[in-house]
Amino acid sequence: MADTIQDKELVRLLQAGTDERAFRALVEKYQERLYWHIRRMVGGHEDANDVVQNTFVKVFRSIQKFKGQSALYTWLYRIATNEAISFMNKRKRKQTSSISDEEAGLENQLKADPYFDGDEVQIKLKQAIQSLPEKQQLVFNLRYYEEMSYKEISQVVGTSVGGLKASYHHAAKKIEQFFKGS
Repeated sequence: MADTIQDKELVRLLQAGTDERAFRALVEKYQERLYWHIRRMVGGHEDANDVVQNTFVKVFRSIQKFKGQSALYTWLYRIATNEAISFMNKRKRKQTSSISDEEAGLENQLKADPYFDGDEVQIKLKQAIQSLPEKQQLVFNLRYYEEMSYKEISQVVGTSVGGLKASYHHAAKKIEQFFKGS
């Protein structure tokens, strides 16, 4: 999936702290993938951009801690995932709306978003995914959209492969039920 030789060189340069071009190269290589991963979690374009920016700040500050025990991109996804979850938790604490208001808000947000060109089926899929528990959303998004293997997801999420398979199976069943009920 990722060019690991190039990633190893980027990490080496970043950890040496000698080449700001390495950080720009890292951002250019992963920004779009991380943006869409985060976007599926947080919903809106502006929010996703903010979380992506926070993710790269955290990567820059903690690159010295990267030990190479996993692929660089799974480490980046883990940071991005944690940043998106933190963002959503902060947003939840600020909101006191009902679930029906939230669902209507999501649909309106998607329809009004100039960066979303989806049809009704995509809107329904997004709503179905949003109705899942947080962990099932994450596992479903990483498997379905990012096409990560369960082993890679395990490195991002920190859960066993068996547990991830169960989460994905339950998520897929709930999404299927969501479509049957609508």
